[in-house]
Order: sequence, then C-alpha cells, then structure tokens
Amino acid sequence: MKLTAQVKLLPTPEQAAALKRTLETANAACDFVSARAWNEQVFKKYHLHHLCYQDVRERFGLSAQMAVRVIAKVADAYTHPGHQGKLDKKRHRKFKPTGSIAYDDRILSWRMDDTTVSIWTMGGRQRIPFVCGERQWEMLAARQGESDLSVFRGRFFLYATCEVEEPDPIETTEALGVDLGVKNIAVDADGEIHSASHINNVRYRHRRLRAKLQATGTPSAKRKLKRLSGKERRFAKDTNHRISKQIVAKAKGTKRAIAFEDLSGIRQRVTVRRRQRATLHSWAFYQLRQFVEYKAKRAGIPVVLVNPRNTSRTCPECECVDKANRKSQSEFSCVACGFAGFADHIAAINIGRRAAVNQPNVARADA
Repeated sequence: MKLTAQVKLLPTPEQAAALKRTLETANAACDFVSARAWNEQVFKKYHLHHLCYQDVRERFGLSAQMAVRVIAKVADAYTHPGHQGKLDKKRHRKFKPTGSIAYDDRILSWRMDDTTVSIWTMGGRQRIPFVCGERQWEMLAARQGESDLSVFRGRFFLYATCEVEEPDPIETTEALGVDLGVKNIAVDADGEIHSASHINNVRYRHRRLRAKLQATGTPSAKRKLKRLSGKERRFAKDTNHRISKQIVAKAKGTKRAIAFEDLSGIRQRVTVRRRQRATLHSWAFYQLRQFVEYKAKRAGIPVVLVNPRNTSRTCPECECVDKANRKSQSEFSCVACGFAGFADHIAAINIGRRAAVNQPNVARADA
C-alpha cells in the first residue's frame, strides 16, 4: 500500500530563498501551461508536452525534468481524481504561487547516511539536511516514486511516496459496525460513542468568526481568515486520526472486521434544515473512513462497505423494518417487539451484521 512520509527540510536562509523561488517559478510555469491548455483545449500530458515543453524551458529557465513535472502537474489538474484519466474541462485551472511541486529521482536524491537530500533549485543543486520521526524514517526505506516539495509558514517539507508491504488480512467471523453521523461522529456496535459536541462548538465558533472577518474585509482580516481556515482543517484532520486509531485498535483487539455504510453521494442525497447544512457539508465523513481504511490495511483488518438502506429502521431483535421504528433522531423503538435503544447504536449493530466478513480490503456487501 502507498503511504506518505513527511520530512522537514533544514535549509540555510540562502537555500530557503532558492527553494521558494523554485516553487514560485514552477507554479508560474504551471499557470502558463494551463492558459495554453485552456485556450487550445489540449489537456493530455503527451499533447501538452509537445505544445509547451520548449517554451516552458526557455521562458522560465527550468531544467528538462522540472519542465516535465510542471506539464504533468497541469495535466493532472485537468483530470478527475479516481476516474481513470477522465478529463475535467469545466474550468480554467490556476495555481497558487507557492503550491507544492512533485520531484522524481532525476531532480531529487536522498542520502540516508547523512540525512540530507540533493535537490534541484533555480539556484542549482542544493544539499539540504532533513529531520523526521522514527516512523517516517522506517517508511523512507520503502520510498518509491515521487516526493512533493511544499512550504508552510516559511518551513519546507518533502512528502515522499512509500510502498509499504501490507500484512495478510486476519481471519474474522464478525464485524464491528460503525455508524457515522453529524451529532455523533461515530458510534460502534459495542455502544462506544465519539461525540461531536466539542467539534460542533469549535466549528460554530469558527463559523461566526469567519462571518465577522468577511464582513470586516480588511487585509489583516483576510490574513486571519486564511489562518483560521487552516486551523479548522487541521483540527478536523487530527480528530479523524484519533477516532480512526481507536476504531482500528478495537477491531484488531477483538479480531473483527470493520463495517461502514457506503455513504457515497450523501451530501447530494440528504435533505437537512438550513441551520444544519453547514455542519453536514463541513465534516469529512469520507476522510474519517479513509483514515480507518489505511490504518486497518496496515493492521491486516478487513474493511467492508454495506448498503445503508434501512440500517436505522431495522430491529436487530426481530428484524422488523418500519419507518415508525425510528421515534426521533436519537430514539429507536420497535413497533413489533418493543425492543428499544439509542438509534445510532442500533444502526451500528445492523451495519456490522450486514457486513460480509473474510473479504479483501475494501469489500462491499450489498445484502
């Protein structure tokens, strides 16, 4: 499986200036190529290369391989992610001045013996020390493919793609059903609840502050808006990481697969009140599931996606399916046998029972 190792570069001030100039020049070249692509309606990498390669080299002073990486970045930007090369030509793509740039082994080499990288910049090749955690160091031994150079608040990072061997999936006879939601981020079939109250409070506070800053409209307010956006995104990501780690640890400890509802397109299908709309659209259901999936793969835990139909209306005792079983957002009470409980917990039990276990990651169960 592919994972990403983050390492922090420790450049001198002169090297940092060279790295920044490289990102700025490469992204300016991306804007140039993107404009040509849009005007000529040519978007595939092969055709863009023949259209722009020479001009990019002469106009921006990039090395041969950096020019190739720039053209590849533009071609990727006009491609639907996960759609096997399907083009997305609905809008003209523009690039951030210091957006990340992919490096391959022709313009970046790793020297693990003295923890440095040799990296191409607009100021020539630079040898720059790097630091990383123990886990990232182990992953770098399996480094394979490209590494992205990125800058955040004046600090430079490399994100290296690593091909880590997956363990064989463990034998399971049951699945730990997990119900994802807005009021409770996740509730599992054992009844453990990961509440969203603190998260929703933080999100609401950020939303009010965002509206106030947008109304102010001054340069300092805009800078604060940008910082606020990154802060909320990092908060959500950290929360999803912690919850996913707990879910995988529980499944591994009890030798169970993990089962989710297949929530593809939930934002388009679900109708909510206006006050709830921002909450629904701002929480990353898919990100949480992604984090669980990759952590589960590393632990050898199968992950199964099931059909979400009636999971919260089905009685786990008598299997009666009735809309009336769902008394409220949080309350379940079976009209046939009287079995009652917390609605999200009931849904998680049903999700776990629907899951077809002993299938490869990630499997789908349409039962």
